[in-house]
Amino acid sequence: MSPVSLTERSARVVAAAKLLRLAGRRRAGRFLVEGANLVEAALRHRLAVEVFATDAAMSRFADLLAGAEVHLITDKAAKSLSDTVTPVGLYAVCDRPSASLVDVLADRPQLVLVAVATSEPGNAGTLIRIADAMGADAVILTDDSVDPFNGKCLRASAGSVFSVPVLEAPDSRTLIAELRSAGLAVRATTLDAETSLDAVDLTRPTAWLFGSEAHGLASDVAALADERVRVPMWGGAESLNVAAAAAICLYESARTLRRG
Repeated sequence: MSPVSLTERSARVVAAAKLLRLAGRRRAGRFLVEGANLVEAALRHRLAVEVFATDAAMSRFADLLAGAEVHLITDKAAKSLSDTVTPVGLYAVCDRPSASLVDVLADRPQLVLVAVATSEPGNAGTLIRIADAMGADAVILTDDSVDPFNGKCLRASAGSVFSVPVLEAPDSRTLIAELRSAGLAVRATTLDAETSLDAVDLTRPTAWLFGSEAHGLASDVAALADERVRVPMWGGAESLNVAAAAAICLYESARTLRRG
């Protein structure tokens, strides 16, 4: 347990609670995670700045917290740090990962997922998790997408936000030009594309563009891609949700790239 005064500990809790809001996260350059999975990942990747836990959480997660400096907090303080219905009483304040688009592109990426105008945090977090699972080099959110470091997105990522670079770009048009200049084929997933995924040359490094769950990829953004691609379907479903489409496309790309 961290040897700080009650007043200082209370001030730290208040500062951490401000990270539940977008403005607070951007001002501090930090974010707040909750729960064993995310706190463990934060500690493992050395991005946890402060850890908070209730008495019950200290006992329950003793192995996870072994060697970590922990601020003991009350159940009332724990509720102020949580955006879930049933807080587990374990939190960490984390520095935002320092990767930039320049860094990612300088490393000659082979596979990148671009989430365009993705407003639903659960979908954004799931896309991050899929990208991590498929060995993607980065996830880039653009065109007013959700903040990837809000609580729901972090939970949906299941810790993958710490494992794969997650970046934000203000404008898809500029981003696509930069991706293309770095040698990536930019491919857009659309329902009406003439080219089937089966016919695409996936030996080239690829940046996949995925639109929002509700509206798909905007036609003007899709038109900027080098190629528009549809996932072939043989059953009765009219479409796939964005996570399913992303999983299929990234799996096929990753499998082909790994074969060399």
